[in-house]
Amino acid sequence: MAEKTQEAAQSKPQEQRKPNSNRRPNNNRRPNGNQNKPSGEKNANAKPRTNNNKNKGRGRQKRGASPIDDKLKAFVIKNQEAQKQRLNPHYKLDLNSKAKVRVTPLGGLGEIGGNIAVFETDNEAILVDVGMSFPDEDMHGVDILIPDFTYLHEIKDKIVGIVITHAHEDHIGAVPYLFRELQFPLYGTSLPLAMIGNKFDEHHLKESRKYFNPVEKRKVYKIGNDFEVEWMHMTHSILDSSSVAITTDAGTIIHTGDFKIDYTPIDGYPADLHRLAHYGEKGVLCLMSDSTNSHNPNPTPSELSVAPALDRVFSKAEGRVVLSTFSSNIHRVYQAIQYGVKHGRKVCVIGRSMERNLEVAMQYDYIKLPKSIFVEPDEVAHMNDKDVLIVTTGSQGEGNSALFRMSIGEHRHIKIKPNDLIVLSSRAIPGNEGSISQMLNHLQKCGAKIAYDKDIHVSGHASIEEQKLMLRLVNPKFFLPIHGEYNHVMKHKETAMMCGVPERNILLMTDGEQIEIAPKYMRKVKTVKTGKTYIDNQNNYEIEDDIVMDRQKLANDGVVMIVGQVSEQTGKMMDKPKVTSFGLVADKKDKAFAKEIEEILENFLLNMKPGLIGSHRTLEGDLRQVIRKHIYRKMKKYPLIVPSIFIH
Repeated sequence: MAEKTQEAAQSKPQEQRKPNSNRRPNNNRRPNGNQNKPSGEKNANAKPRTNNNKNKGRGRQKRGASPIDDKLKAFVIKNQEAQKQRLNPHYKLDLNSKAKVRVTPLGGLGEIGGNIAVFETDNEAILVDVGMSFPDEDMHGVDILIPDFTYLHEIKDKIVGIVITHAHEDHIGAVPYLFRELQFPLYGTSLPLAMIGNKFDEHHLKESRKYFNPVEKRKVYKIGNDFEVEWMHMTHSILDSSSVAITTDAGTIIHTGDFKIDYTPIDGYPADLHRLAHYGEKGVLCLMSDSTNSHNPNPTPSELSVAPALDRVFSKAEGRVVLSTFSSNIHRVYQAIQYGVKHGRKVCVIGRSMERNLEVAMQYDYIKLPKSIFVEPDEVAHMNDKDVLIVTTGSQGEGNSALFRMSIGEHRHIKIKPNDLIVLSSRAIPGNEGSISQMLNHLQKCGAKIAYDKDIHVSGHASIEEQKLMLRLVNPKFFLPIHGEYNHVMKHKETAMMCGVPERNILLMTDGEQIEIAPKYMRKVKTVKTGKTYIDNQNNYEIEDDIVMDRQKLANDGVVMIVGQVSEQTGKMMDKPKVTSFGLVADKKDKAFAKEIEEILENFLLNMKPGLIGSHRTLEGDLRQVIRKHIYRKMKKYPLIVPSIFIH
């Protein structure tokens, strides 16, 4: 019995210990004084074993906490404070300054385009950009919209200059219309001023070129007594774009203009992030930044990324290539021409704005192309289709554009052929989808193929990640998102809050709201008159508001014209009235409708107020109201009523 007990005591630890096949047996292990003792006996020096999972290692003791080095901890605190100082622009501004500046957008908010803003101190003011926008479909006969210049007339004696950021139409398109009324010094880089000069020539304002003041980037210019402005190079979908730093006694405001961060631009000039960071380090009072692409989470691709897609297009094209893009996107046109020439094609440029912009870019050496590669439109018909690249306007389906006229067979020189390849290298501007679709239908009816390669176009506006980079570089105290509809600026606000700008330091503006900014605060102070002026671009004259409203009414509800003769003595009809309507009832119902209006007119004359026959204008006004009410009750329409009553 004693032998079994001893054998069990020796064998039990071996059963509990799991063998490790990878462990070599250690036959030279020093004997443990306790290993031969019966299980009932304990070694007084042995520590009790525990099954605590935290202490899986045999014989491993828990180490105590390392001692704290007070010197290292002190530097942690110092670095944290340095980071707070670096990230908080509050410490970089002169909070004792009583100076302030007011910013008033007159266009560009709640819309895409029409960008114009007023920067105003107590004594002086400057404008940043004077752009146009495009009309809605219900603005019949209207070609472009320009800002209402009423407020500029009110402060015209304060305005000391106009600052131009870049040459897109939505930033310079309204300059000639402003100069018809008011003239101020124009400051900008060479390309925007050259394109404005072309507009002056078209509008017979050649003498206005004397107001040009070309600037050098990275150089500060004094404008008036209250403003110092520096142009900083920025990448966008047009050459020679800039952001501007506007410094007043209140502090510096950075206005980005339209931008994206392109690290590999075609001309090799990336965005001047160094100057933005320079101002951010000094301290920026407010940032006004482009919100157009603020819903896009992916970084905006480089303009250079379009090249492989263009190369594929030209390598596979069996006939003529007709490429349409924005006429201002010179780098896109430049790349297309380069690949066209690479594949042995001659280039035909069609469209007045395209020809003009390409010519200006070549005149001022922004791009260099030999003139031998170009051919005239009347030469295309005599060339082999595989030898032709046509670069044209009309990517938005504009009715007067060259590509649209080609699609409906009305272009003088170019007729679409079944083996033509149409390349639309642009995105649809909101509101233009219908006209683009209509044009594509016409092109495909002609047998042309349409290139749908998504890589043929890249945006010129900053996505969320680039907006974050701008916010972090500039590190402003206050933030005003600009250039976009409400949903765009609202999303940009959220991005700014992610980048450390407090919500209380962000305002969402609308056109006409005047924002006062000082080192200690930013607030809305008043609203000024703003709006749009309608322009017929064919004749370059203004269309009055009531004309556009009448056109809308005619299009939606039709017109009713009434001609009648009334006796001044009896107040009765002298003859049967003539009633004519358009857009209200079908032709076969004209007679019945005329009879109906005739009865209303007779009943009106029978029950009219005494003495009304002597007031011709009041008589027609009351008759108009009676007929309008009748037609609305019957047809739910408000047509334009034109009564002509002759009193005899």
